[in-house]
Amino acid sequence: MSRLGAAFAAARRDRRAAFVPYITAGDPSLARTADLMRALVRAGADVLELGVPFSDPIADGPTNQQAAERALASGTTLAGVLATVAAVRQELAQPIVLFTYANPVLRYGLERFAADAAAAGVDGLLFTDVPAEEMRPFADVLDAAGLDRVMLVTPTSGQRRMKAAARLGGGFLYLVSRTGVTGARQELDLELEANLRAARKASRLPVAVGFGISTPEQVAQVARLADGVVVGSAIVSRIGALGDCEELVPEIEAFARTLSEACKRR
Repeated sequence: MSRLGAAFAAARRDRRAAFVPYITAGDPSLARTADLMRALVRAGADVLELGVPFSDPIADGPTNQQAAERALASGTTLAGVLATVAAVRQELAQPIVLFTYANPVLRYGLERFAADAAAAGVDGLLFTDVPAEEMRPFADVLDAAGLDRVMLVTPTSGQRRMKAAARLGGGFLYLVSRTGVTGARQELDLELEANLRAARKASRLPVAVGFGISTPEQVAQVARLADGVVVGSAIVSRIGALGDCEELVPEIEAFARTLSEACKRR
């Protein structure tokens, strides 16, 4: 069993959904990213999701776009992200997933990237802009390196495309909670439960739900239904508001702990 599979199995045994926090690597700096990764683990993260900053993040809303801009302005590169993962991997047992677009990886070189990512301690890759129909060239290389492919499915995917994603996926299936880009929302999609049933029908992988989940109350709602809960923009917006200050790490750790606690099924 991969480290991702083991994390979801452990959460299931503990009668809770896995907590999967997302942050943008390099925001406000890569050194701070390492500190924030440690803090998120202390707060109860089961899986860490790191966004690779990219200049044209079409799946992201304003909050994550601005974080990517800050990270790129601070000099963050894909090589730097991998070096940061390698630096913390000796301390952290939790699986690490890179949330990325295809272009940075292709520019780096797919085979070189897969080898370097595996050596750094990355467990999985989530390509936001590579659908199942175009995944095969990536899949063969990532498989050879032992990296899980976390596939995205959406409310509009349909059973055929969900099944195609499930066949190519590993670790867990990422269900987008609603149509649209990333970003905090006041309410969850009314069709979420039906979409979860469809995803489970298509795949035997654990299903984690993300996009738009921003409060402990929303986390608790999703945790009753899903195998994992991804929270990104709500954390990223706080990082952006705080900036590189002494309060950054303890404030994010405290907020993340409220989200982790909400993953417990009562």
